[in-house]
Amino acid sequence: MDGLAELGYDRLSMEEIAARAHAGKATLYRRWPSKAALIVDAVVAWREGVAPLVLPDTGSLVGDLEALAETFPDFDAPAQQQLAVIIGLVGAASHDEALRTALFTHGFDRPRRALLEILQRAADRGEVPDTRDVDLLTDIVLGFSMMRMLRGATMDRALARRMIFDVLYPLATAPRSDSAAAHSAGDVDRRGPTPRSARRRPGQGTSTTHG
Repeated sequence: MDGLAELGYDRLSMEEIAARAHAGKATLYRRWPSKAALIVDAVVAWREGVAPLVLPDTGSLVGDLEALAETFPDFDAPAQQQLAVIIGLVGAASHDEALRTALFTHGFDRPRRALLEILQRAADRGEVPDTRDVDLLTDIVLGFSMMRMLRGATMDRALARRMIFDVLYPLATAPRSDSAAAHSAGDVDRRGPTPRSARRRPGQGTSTTHG
């Protein structure tokens, strides 16, 4: 992480990493297939050291979300500097496909799956309507976190609680409203009226020939 902070992702080479680690470059490649995989693994290890991601299972959605909010650290100054490094990685990922894939798979997909499991368990218990799109709710939370990172800000514990209980929880538990039915009706309207040939008036049926 120190080399990443000093040089940035683009300038940091595997040779430089090997020298700082007092290891051969071949040794690094035996464990990590690419620089992107190594860097993201280091970032994940750092984040786990600051505040391990533990999947809560308290038996209720409120309890799980309370426990989840407590996993967000209040970052000190050194941690803020490391977060700035991660923000730089997000920028570098825009032009590096290997880094983008590694960041999503190992950096962002794990917390996404954890939140998704919490919401799915709540849906199985009946706390979340079965029509609710829990994938979309999860992406809303992670998208907000990503936006904060791109602005150079962090998601500390206080903000995490606001996001979870002022936004996520109400969206997840709100009962299905009439607007959902109206939306379905709107889908019918967009498809257009039923053709006349397919309509049947009351009493219309197979004609009977009287002789």
